[in-house]
Amino acid sequence: MSGRHVTVIDYGIGNLLNVVRALEHCGASVQVADQAALMTTLPDRLVLPGVGAFADAMAELRLRGFDELVKRYVDTGRPFLGICVGAQLLFEVGEEHGDHIGLGLIPGRVQPVPAVDPDGRPLRVPHIGWSGLARPPARASWDGTILASVQPGEAVYFVHSYAPVPTHEAHRLADTDYHGVRICAAVARDQIYGCQFHPERSAEAGLGILGQFLSL
Repeated sequence: MSGRHVTVIDYGIGNLLNVVRALEHCGASVQVADQAALMTTLPDRLVLPGVGAFADAMAELRLRGFDELVKRYVDTGRPFLGICVGAQLLFEVGEEHGDHIGLGLIPGRVQPVPAVDPDGRPLRVPHIGWSGLARPPARASWDGTILASVQPGEAVYFVHSYAPVPTHEAHRLADTDYHGVRICAAVARDQIYGCQFHPERSAEAGLGILGQFLSL
């Protein structure tokens, strides 16, 4: 994976520096792109980070021409990774401040993290901190995915108030348990991956995930 060329999309929404540093630590050659029109060739790997509101992120993505570029890129079958809001944008609709259309690459919606647990007790939202990853019932193994190096129960770092809810269980790559509430932590469809958590802020577990992404 050493020297793998990765482009990180800069659309004005996201903590790019930590993502770039983490990828470089894993051996990647990283380029940052802030306008789709300036990308004359498609990279080996494409990463879409993001923080903030779904609608704002989607608007900036469209403004810079990255919405169509991402769709064209994933059509090539090359590995793609969305992080946090970048993962949410993969879905059809985000419900933050009303319904907003996403990239539609994975069927489903982005919905609020529940404010109460199954017993009706209040939950702290946003969900912030370290939570363990679990394989969903429909996922027998993480072999061959970005989570191949992760052990079930291994913790990663979350900061979010919304989370994707895939239409199809097969697209759930990992879940996390938030006081009895099942939250989708990672998604996958073919070579399209999304992490609701921040691998770049998840210590050795996160670096392992990014390393697996580079080695796909």
